[in-house]
Amino acid sequence: MSELLHVSSSPHVRSKDTTQKIMLYVVISLLPAACFGVYNFGMQALVLILVTIASCVLSEYVFNMITKRKQTIQDLSAVVTGLLLALNLPPAFPWYLAIVGGIFAIIVVKMVFGGLGQNFMNPALGARCFLLISFTGYMTNFTYDGESVATPLALLKAGESVKTMDLFMGTTAGTIGETCVIALLAGAIFLILMGVIQITIPASYIITFAIFTLLFGGHGFDMTFLVAELCGGGLMLGAFFMATDYATSPITTNGRIIFGICLGILTGVFRFYGASAEGVSYAIIFSNLLVPLIEKVSRPKAFGKGGKA
Repeated sequence: MSELLHVSSSPHVRSKDTTQKIMLYVVISLLPAACFGVYNFGMQALVLILVTIASCVLSEYVFNMITKRKQTIQDLSAVVTGLLLALNLPPAFPWYLAIVGGIFAIIVVKMVFGGLGQNFMNPALGARCFLLISFTGYMTNFTYDGESVATPLALLKAGESVKTMDLFMGTTAGTIGETCVIALLAGAIFLILMGVIQITIPASYIITFAIFTLLFGGHGFDMTFLVAELCGGGLMLGAFFMATDYATSPITTNGRIIFGICLGILTGVFRFYGASAEGVSYAIIFSNLLVPLIEKVSRPKAFGKGGKA
C-alpha cells in the first residue's frame, strides 16, 4: 500500500508544453502576417524582420554571457520579441534603428528585470514606444507602393473615409504586420486551437472597444466606422498576440476580463481624445502596469476565508 503513495512538492499536475514549444507556436502563428507584410511591402520588410530578430537574439546571448547567466536563447522568446517588434515597425524604418529597438527590448525591458517572466511590460511594445518617442519622424513615415501615405486610422481621424475591404485584405499603409486582418485572425485561431492563448482577453478587449467607439467615437452607430476602427491600426495584432503575453497579463479569469476592459477603454481614449490616431501600444503598456492591482482585486478567496465552497 505504501508503494502507491508518492509524496512530492507542487505542482502535482504538469503539462508537456515547454516554453520553447509555446514560443514556437507563437512564431508559427505570426508567419501569415509576416509573410503578407513581405509580400505587401517588399524586401525592405524582410530585412527589418531578419535584422530585428537577430538583434534581439544576439542581445540576449551577449547579456547572458557578460552576466554569466545560463543561456536562454534556445527558448525562442527573443525570436518572438524580435518578430513582434518588426511587425510593429513601418516598412521604411531604418534597419540600424531597428537594431537599437531590439537591444532596448531585450536588455532594458526584459533582461535587466530578470529575464523571461520577470518583465513588467511587453518587451516588443516597450521598444516600439521607445522608438516612437525617440524617432517619431521615422516611426510615423508610412509608405505604400513607393509613396508616403496616411494610415487608415489617420484618414478616419481627419474625417475621411476608408475601404474596409482593404483593411481585411491588407492592401493599405501601416506597419509590417498590422495591415492584413485575415492573416492575423488565422494566426490567432491557430493559437487558440493549440491552447496557447484563451479568448478571454481579446474578446473583452474588442467588445469593450467596440462599445466605447459606438458611444464616444463621434459617429454614432455607424457600423462602417466601427469595422474600420476595429480592423485598422494594430488592434487585432495587439489583442491576440501582445495583450495575451503570459508574463504581463492576469492569470485569473475575472482578472483577464478586467484587463481587457481596461485595454478597450484606454485604446478608445487614446484614439478619440488623443493627438495620435493609434493607441493600442500605450493602452497595453499602461494596462501591464495595472496587472498587480488587477490580480489583487480579482484573486479568489480561499474557502474558510470568505471564499465559496
